[in-house]
Amino acid sequence: MSVLPQPLRTLWLNAQEELQVINQIVLPHKVQVETLSTTQEVYWAIRNMLVRGAPLIGATAAYGIWLAAKAAPENDWKNSLALAHAYLRDARPTAVNLSTCLDRMRAAWQACYSRAEAIQACRYQADAIVKEDIEICFQIGQHGLKIIEEIAARKNGQPVQILTHCNAGMMGCIRWGTISSPIYQALAKGIKLHVWVDETRPRNQGSKLTAWEFEQHGVPHSLIVDNAGGHLMQHQLVDMVLVGTDRTTREGDVANKIGTYLKALAAKDNNIPFYVALPSTTIDWSINDGLKEIPIEERDSEEVRFVDGLTENGQYEKVRICPENTPARNYGFDVTPARLVTGLITERGFCAASREGLEGLFPEKK
Repeated sequence: MSVLPQPLRTLWLNAQEELQVINQIVLPHKVQVETLSTTQEVYWAIRNMLVRGAPLIGATAAYGIWLAAKAAPENDWKNSLALAHAYLRDARPTAVNLSTCLDRMRAAWQACYSRAEAIQACRYQADAIVKEDIEICFQIGQHGLKIIEEIAARKNGQPVQILTHCNAGMMGCIRWGTISSPIYQALAKGIKLHVWVDETRPRNQGSKLTAWEFEQHGVPHSLIVDNAGGHLMQHQLVDMVLVGTDRTTREGDVANKIGTYLKALAAKDNNIPFYVALPSTTIDWSINDGLKEIPIEERDSEEVRFVDGLTENGQYEKVRICPENTPARNYGFDVTPARLVTGLITERGFCAASREGLEGLFPEKK
């Protein structure tokens, strides 16, 4: 099976109009589809990372509001939807898409005069969010492809070596993905490339999700431990670093999975371009200083103290990797300052990681 160009997606409505998602907790060992029937189930799926990635979180939450509209009492539906909006907003703190999509849904139902009208408006808006993300990610791929082509032209037939961190592929979006879209499109054009896939502790989104995606699509890749990136850069084995982001400030600071900042530092020290692929939906135009203003999620320490996987006898097991009473801290994200970012790849094109660069592509935000 190949993820692309087949129309496989991470989220869809089936023939019975039930919301279905791919369970990312059990990947890569099992492809399991889950049906989310209530707003509470949507919250749980987002909070526990059954679905994850900024664009996918936002789209899933949007359908959570639609489910809330369908379940709302006829005589108090507006209050019920307001409560659902606040409830879902607290599912994950860092990804700005969550609040942005929820606010879009709120604007949709607040303009309605009846519950029936609200149900229809919420469905329309959630569908629109999904369609927009697919097109945005495709366009990001078009602009990122140009960067890969330029590097390939200098390599004289040798593969373009790309280092990535976490998962900003299809599994974090609806289809195409952000960092994976340029890679898929380059591969389709016959460009030789190879991707170094960081494992991305502690949730291992690189080893579990990015590696799975690339295997499905036939992308040449190698899994590495998180701390190997600097070594590879020192030995000229990386041509570019390509990562995603969950929130980007107006000034170009980017919040991404914990460990991204260290990759940016190593890239800067070794004169290797560090690119961030992002949909404009992850830009938080209301903030400027990422270090001071982006909330950093701290997750359960058990994610650090334990690992899970498939044993030789085919059983899933969870094992502790530290002394029984060792405490742990689990910061989910870090912030990479704009000064370390070579450039941002958006659906409207490439720009410098700066206020001037972003406002040049999005003048309506000035």
